[in-house]
Amino acid sequence: MFSYDSLKKILFKFDPETAHNIAEYGLRVLGKCKIAKAYMQKKNYITDPKLTQKVFGVTFANPVGLAAGFDKNATMIKAMQSLGFGFTEIGTMTPKPQDGNAKPRMFRYPEFKSVQNAMGFNNKGAHKVLKNLKKVYPFDIPIGANIGKNKTTPEEFALSDYKSLIKKFEETSDYLVINISSPNTPNLRDLQNEKFITELFTMARELTEKPILLKIAPDMEVQMAINLCYSAINAGAAGIIATNTTIDYSLVPNCQSFGGLSGACLTQKSGDLFKELGKELFGKTVLISVGGISTGAEAYERIKNGATLVQSYSALIFEGPSMVRKINEEILELMAKDGYSNISEAIGANLK
Repeated sequence: MFSYDSLKKILFKFDPETAHNIAEYGLRVLGKCKIAKAYMQKKNYITDPKLTQKVFGVTFANPVGLAAGFDKNATMIKAMQSLGFGFTEIGTMTPKPQDGNAKPRMFRYPEFKSVQNAMGFNNKGAHKVLKNLKKVYPFDIPIGANIGKNKTTPEEFALSDYKSLIKKFEETSDYLVINISSPNTPNLRDLQNEKFITELFTMARELTEKPILLKIAPDMEVQMAINLCYSAINAGAAGIIATNTTIDYSLVPNCQSFGGLSGACLTQKSGDLFKELGKELFGKTVLISVGGISTGAEAYERIKNGATLVQSYSALIFEGPSMVRKINEEILELMAKDGYSNISEAIGANLK
């Protein structure tokens, strides 16, 4: 068969954004081709009862999900099980369509298995994305909707952007994620303060009973991150996703001086912050870990540090469509080694 390594050599001849668009086209076609989709799903989608759990009242057949940023416009959902994912997160969507930042705005560093993006929430806008979602929701795997404010929306009106997005997507998603941690929208990270978070989640809880999570950046000081998370939880957040991309450019030599880094370069930084958050927040809210996860061992360590679910994106570019299956198979092996009969026993094991 045509291996992913062979395909990767072709894709890597294109600039990263073009390669992404090619991949999107391929996955959209795959989603419509029943035979190919069924073949890939049988090969990659792990549904072992040992990995199954209910979160937010919804069944997750396995704990590995696709992080936001890959499927910005909800066009690839039908292919997600074929890649092995137990859930998927679309977006980030904004109320109005926006083109994002100037190109080039995506860079890959194969020697570091890392990616840098300065996309800037490029998407077709909430109305169009909602139309795409309505074609598939409810779906066979849970769908999260990651939402953010438009670039042109002043900070003092940011709440209105999030309000309109929550109202739009609450009925066509299993959970919502507030994104104020992307480094690619000017001043967005300034909203990572306790006052705004409290106002935002207080408003959100008045609008919907759907679970709403906060996604945080990896570049905050630990105590500040903990305080921010507590503000969100006390105001009604159903969980925390840690972390977004980093602006610590020392992690990849000679990288760009803008945008966010993700992939293997983020593994240590994201894992370290998540570990500290787990010590403080495990048992108090749902924790989802993302950032540099490409192996079952890394995913399992995050799970033992308190993660109910994990997510990946950048690693998929380097590892290919068999990655999620391998992660889940390795998690099962590690669970067996530790004597666990269900993943729920492994969650937070390092903290018990």
